Parts: sequence; structure tokens; C-alpha cells
Amino acid sequence: MKTRRWLHSGEDSQAAQSYTARKNSWFSPTIFVLGFIPVFTFALGTWQMQRLQWKVALIDELQEKLHREPILLPKRVNLSVVPEFVYRRVLLRGRWDHKHSMLLGPRVLEGSHGHHVVTPLIRSDGTTVLVDRGFVAKEFADANTFEREEAGEVEILGMLRASHTRNSFTPDNKPAEGTWYWADVDAMADYAGGEAEHVQPVFVEQIYDGSSQDAALRLSKGIPLGRAASVDVRNAHLSYVITWFSLSAFTTAMLARLVLKRRAQNHPRPLPR
Repeated sequence: MKTRRWLHSGEDSQAAQSYTARKNSWFSPTIFVLGFIPVFTFALGTWQMQRLQWKVALIDELQEKLHREPILLPKRVNLSVVPEFVYRRVLLRGRWDHKHSMLLGPRVLEGSHGHHVVTPLIRSDGTTVLVDRGFVAKEFADANTFEREEAGEVEILGMLRASHTRNSFTPDNKPAEGTWYWADVDAMADYAGGEAEHVQPVFVEQIYDGSSQDAALRLSKGIPLGRAASVDVRNAHLSYVITWFSLSAFTTAMLARLVLKRRAQNHPRPLPR
């Protein structure tokens, strides 16, 4: 009898010294979300890393094309292969069709507002292509007083380009009003006369390789200023890689902290004396 009472007394004493708090479930919405986000953002970071490698390779390829020797366009350009020759330098000879010049814009150059002048170039073989001659300030564009250049034959160096990619915020072009917000090459070719006038939907951006002083002088006189011979493909994938991997690391740390806290809450603890 005394032995049994002593045993019960020992068990009660051990139970009194420790207790187990109410256990929190490991399958809470918070843990589920914090477990999903690191995996998801790490996958996005990996995908953006692949996109970064692809974009760097693309820019390198375009740079290599840009530095090749200029080519002469054939009389009839095969439009299906134009994307393969984007950023290739081309030499053009012909006379300007100023009657069908178009103002593309608005555009901004070093803080100055204006437009780009797109003028059809009638080549010596009788076919016509579209040339973006470059930027003119707003006052010359609005007053239609920008420099037309001579009426005779000219020779220009440019880069072969494709139609611009239009985003959802870009308004519709209004050819009847002479309003062009983006370079829709097919529509511009139709405006300049289309197939009936042997106008091909081929778009060339004229290259300017002069000094900055001469560029300022051209702008002050309303002479269209061509673009630099450079690849302007946007590459922001590195910032996306940093963002997604940082978010993955941060949420992983939050998950680890929550798991350690939950383990501590579910561990038996002694009662206060």
C-alpha cells in the first residue's frame, strides 16, 4: 500500500514538473504560403536567368550583324527574310519623295520633344523604300518647315528594321490626318503609293555618324538627325533575376524562422514553480 502511494506520488511529481502546451498544426495557411513562395520565385529567377542568357546572345548576334559591311538591297526585296537582316547596314541611292513624307511621333531626343521624319526614297531602279531620316524638333515639325534636302539623287547609309512593336497604350495611326504614332510599315507603304507605285514595305533608319557639335547644328536648323549605329534592344532581365532570387531568399528565411518558432511552441516545457 505504501509502495503504491509512493509510486503515484513520483508520477504526480514528474507530471507537475513539465507539461505539453497545445500543439499548433504544421499545415496552416501561413506555412503553406511561405513554403510555396520561395519555390515559385526561385523558379521565376531561374527562368529569367535563361531569358538573360538568350537576350545577351541575341544582342551579341545583332551587334555582329551591325558591324558587317553594308549591303545593297535588291530591286525586289524578299520580305520573308527581312527579320534575318534586321540591324544590317544598307546603302541606298535615290531621290526623296517629299510629297509623301510622314511625321512619326511624338518622340523625345535628349529632353527635346519632336518627331521623326519618314520619307519614301525612290531608288534608281524605280522601286521605293521607306527611310526614317531622323529626329526634328517640335517647332519645325508643327510648322512643317524641317529641311527637305536637295531634289537630286542622294546616297544614304542606314539600318534595315522591321515594323515597331505596338503596345496597348499606343493610339491608332490616322494616315488620312497625317498622324503616325508608330511605324506600321505596311500602312506607311500604302500611304506612299503602295504596289501601284512600286513602294515596298521596307523600313530603313538612316545612320548619323557625325560629331555632337554638327548634330546640334542640324537640330537648330531643322535638319533631320539620324540615329547612331547601335543596337537598342532593351535588356532588363538581370534586374528581374535579382528581384526574384532576393524574394526567394527572403521568404525562405521567413519560413525557417516560422518553423523554428513552431517547433519551440510544440516542445514540452516545465511548469513555473
